[in-house]
Amino acid sequence: MKSLSMMTISLMLPFYILLSPLAVLAAESEIIPFRTFNQSPLVQIYGLPHDTGADIVPPGKILVSLNQDLSSNYTVNNTTHEQITLDGETYRLALAVRYGVVPRWEIGIEIPYLSQGGGFLDTFVINWHNTFGLPQGGRDSAPKGRINYSYRKDGMQKLRMDQAVSGIGDVSLMGGYSLYDVFDTGHQDRLALKGAVKLPTGDSSSLNGSGSTDLMIQLCGSRTNYSNWGSLGVYGSVGVLAMSRSDVLRDQHNQFAGFGTLGFGWGPASWISFKAQLNGNTSLYRDSSLDELSKNPLLLVFGGALRLPGEYLLDIGVAEDVAVATAPDVSFHLGLSKRF
Repeated sequence: MKSLSMMTISLMLPFYILLSPLAVLAAESEIIPFRTFNQSPLVQIYGLPHDTGADIVPPGKILVSLNQDLSSNYTVNNTTHEQITLDGETYRLALAVRYGVVPRWEIGIEIPYLSQGGGFLDTFVINWHNTFGLPQGGRDSAPKGRINYSYRKDGMQKLRMDQAVSGIGDVSLMGGYSLYDVFDTGHQDRLALKGAVKLPTGDSSSLNGSGSTDLMIQLCGSRTNYSNWGSLGVYGSVGVLAMSRSDVLRDQHNQFAGFGTLGFGWGPASWISFKAQLNGNTSLYRDSSLDELSKNPLLLVFGGALRLPGEYLLDIGVAEDVAVATAPDVSFHLGLSKRF
């Protein structure tokens, strides 16, 4: 994690400033996972879940979420037989709606909009690395503000994208069932089974989609304890992703992958919480010696949530690649949600 500690401290400092002695303790604020996942241009096109929470929307209620992820990608790797460059920025804005149909059951839909381009974060990341003496990995000598997604194997160009594009991504239809939900004065325990079908509605040639139909199923659990010191929560999920043949690196694409999340958080007051979360999955590609394709991705998201007037919940997170080159250098996440 090249710049995780210093970048996280700086970007999350406003949370600590806001945490004043006047905050009301012992608030019953549940710790909820970040609604985000790996935004690498070769990973985010598949049906990995953005929502790994064990909560199920009550009957007749609607939960609306607007999630935004801005990611800066830069990695260059060459071997005798393979060459890869992933240099660009990905912007993903997703509208998710979940509806409680009957007790314990919910259905939903997620519609993403993606932009792939050169972006504007290159200079910021370079200056950040210079300030703290962090390695650049060649980013400082590369052209600024460009998009260059390229992969060659055995002299054959298998991926090439150097023009900015945008459009609707792959739409997902979601569902969930509550297996266990107990609320007591001292704790809340939840266990839910969730699934989704991702449809090939995005353009795979512009990496706004994969061209595959994906089926995801996951088991999600959480426990939040409440005390005079606030709420302390732990949560996690584990699941399987099955995919039809992808249009992206078709002959190297794995049609099955496992994934999981693990996180914890502390809510010292009703209006604020701090969270850290690991997202991981098995490799989505095979027959490669490059970390960008063959290594199991692992992502760390760190930040918190603010409960705003009107019962809006605002998530703010910063993500970095724990397994280097398997996820963007840095991603910034904002998520706004409200139940109606």
